[in-house]
Amino acid sequence: MSRISVRGFAVASATAVTTVGAVVGVASGNTDSDSYNDLEATAAAGDATLLAEIPAGQQAAVQTASLTQQADAQAAAADSAEQKSAEESARKKAAKDAIAKKAAAEKKAAAEKAEREAKEKAEREAKERAEAEAKEKASRSETRSKTAPSTDNFAQQSSYSIAEVKSMARQIVPGDQFQCFSNIVDHESSWNYKATNPSSGAYGLMQALPAGKMSTAGADWQTNPATQLKWGLGYMNDRYGSPCGAWSFWQANNWY
Repeated sequence: MSRISVRGFAVASATAVTTVGAVVGVASGNTDSDSYNDLEATAAAGDATLLAEIPAGQQAAVQTASLTQQADAQAAAADSAEQKSAEESARKKAAKDAIAKKAAAEKKAAAEKAEREAKEKAEREAKERAEAEAKEKASRSETRSKTAPSTDNFAQQSSYSIAEVKSMARQIVPGDQFQCFSNIVDHESSWNYKATNPSSGAYGLMQALPAGKMSTAGADWQTNPATQLKWGLGYMNDRYGSPCGAWSFWQANNWY
């Protein structure tokens, strides 16, 4: 029997005794306070007797069991509080991690977007530059083709002297570019329109390689120095912007 059940039985017994006494007193018409007090005393004595009847060892066991129950209850309450605290901490950490993860994802997406846009911009600008350069080059070529001197002005001959070839050159090459043009021809062929490099096959005043590409200026490129001069001027303009630009490159590299 536990401490609670024993104590409850004792109290119930005392209460019953007190109640019975009170009822008996009322029934007999005796309301004397001394009689009522005697009944309470009797009940209290009964209570003490009941508790006294429990052996001392059992009383200790009952008290120990009660203390254990109280300790268990306190431990359970503490565990519950600790669990709630742990759950709350875990929830806060999960929320914080989720916010950090979202921020990192947004930052990465923004960086990728910026990189993609920069790449697209660079490609677009490169394309626009290439188109502008191509357009400008085509315009220059068209202008040169319209203003380039015609070789029809020179009578066909079976051969030409260096003086005659230089005279043709002065009529074909702009005056401010003639000296640069002449410097290149001096180094390449010494104004010999039939000069041939036995090793590479380069040919003519400008030592064109392959030689056949001079045919774009005329089919008589092998025998007509005027055709070679016209081709050479066009080549220097297209590749270097002018004969002087070609001469600057030649001086740095010994070829053009």
